[in-house]
Amino acid sequence: MLFDKIEELERRYQELEALLSDPVVLGNQPEFRKLSREHFDLSALVQAYRNYKRIISEIEGNRELLADPEMKEMAEAELESLEKQRDALESEIKLLLLPKDPNDDKSVILEIRAGTGGDEAALFAGDLFRMYSRFAETNRWRVEVISSSESEKGGFKEVVASVEGEGVFAKLKYESGTHRVQRVPETEAQGRIHTSACTVAIMPEAEDVDIDINPTDLKIDVYRSSGAGGQHVNTTDSAVRITHLPTGTVVACQEERSQIKNRAKAMKVLKTRILDNILQEQNAKLAADRKQQVGSGDRSERIRTYNFPQGRMTDHRIGLTLYRLDAIMAGDIAEIADALRAHYQMEALQAQSEAA
Repeated sequence: MLFDKIEELERRYQELEALLSDPVVLGNQPEFRKLSREHFDLSALVQAYRNYKRIISEIEGNRELLADPEMKEMAEAELESLEKQRDALESEIKLLLLPKDPNDDKSVILEIRAGTGGDEAALFAGDLFRMYSRFAETNRWRVEVISSSESEKGGFKEVVASVEGEGVFAKLKYESGTHRVQRVPETEAQGRIHTSACTVAIMPEAEDVDIDINPTDLKIDVYRSSGAGGQHVNTTDSAVRITHLPTGTVVACQEERSQIKNRAKAMKVLKTRILDNILQEQNAKLAADRKQQVGSGDRSERIRTYNFPQGRMTDHRIGLTLYRLDAIMAGDIAEIADALRAHYQMEALQAQSEAA
């Protein structure tokens, strides 16, 4: 049954290859891009399946050689290797058949807010923002601050930024939740360890096709910028605050000198927050249906602890502990992102097999 489905997908892949060389399709750019995307999405699965069929054929050939006394020992050794390859490809194919998160390829809106811990929490919020910014640099993503509220002693009470690039949400979506830090503040004379926390929200950036907002549902206020920002501060009404009346969602932006640019940025965040609320409600319903909460991105969930005296990071959801905190805070979080993704893929596989 499983392989019948893959055979069907392989036939579709071959059909797409023919279509993409059709002059009519080549002359229709929107259609060409759509079919190219579908072809790309199927390519990994089709390649894995073709490798799987090749390995199965080789296994059958080696089993026939077992009857030959002169070839038996070599055939047995090769058979063992081939069966391991077969099992690995079966696992890979099952993962590739999992429903793809439609948001995985999207850019995101990143929000970090200082929680318990006062100034120390704000400093930690700044540390987290630098960590994500450096991780973005290694992935060649673009980070742009949309709004921020800086703390007097450094860091941020709150910072909102867009992270744009290929597959940003896929790599960052499991970062949503409460991040806890344990360290000795610079102002602590007794050397006591303090515990502070920040909340992180990773939201797939809303596109016009995702959500439609009625202009009559918006209340837009303009006002003068405040805080650090140079000569333009307090000279023009460039800052913008947008309130979505039906949901009470409020977004403000004053990072740009232009009111038009601030308004555009604020609208982007507003749409993203409203879409995120819809997705959170859907996730909560799915979690309730499954009688458990798996990777819902619940903002109240304590997901990770950064212990500076021990140089340790622990992700509580998967029991992952790494003793290289300096590298992690410098943006080396690929191992964590990959481990989380693998964990939730296995959860999804298990749920799929139970439902079958």
